[in-house]
Amino acid sequence: MSQLVKYRVGDVVRMRKAHPCGGDTWEIMRTGVDFRIKCLKCGRVVMVPRPKFEKSVKGVVTSAGPGPADG
Repeated sequence: MSQLVKYRVGDVVRMRKAHPCGGDTWEIMRTGVDFRIKCLKCGRVVMVPRPKFEKSVKGVVTSAGPGPADG
C-alpha cells in the first residue's frame, strides 16, 4: 500500500522537471483541487491540478510542520 503524503501551505518541494528559469524548488501557497506554487528562484506563481502536482513532486525539501488545526 502506498503512503499518502499530505502537503501543507508553506512546504517547499523539489519537482522532477526544472522551471525554465532553472529552479526546481517550489513553495506551496495553496492546496486543494489545484495547488498554487511559487518558484523560489524567479518568484513565478503557477496553478497546477492536484494529480499533475502529485506526479511531479520528487520530494519535500522542508516541511511547514503541524498547523494550528492539527490538534
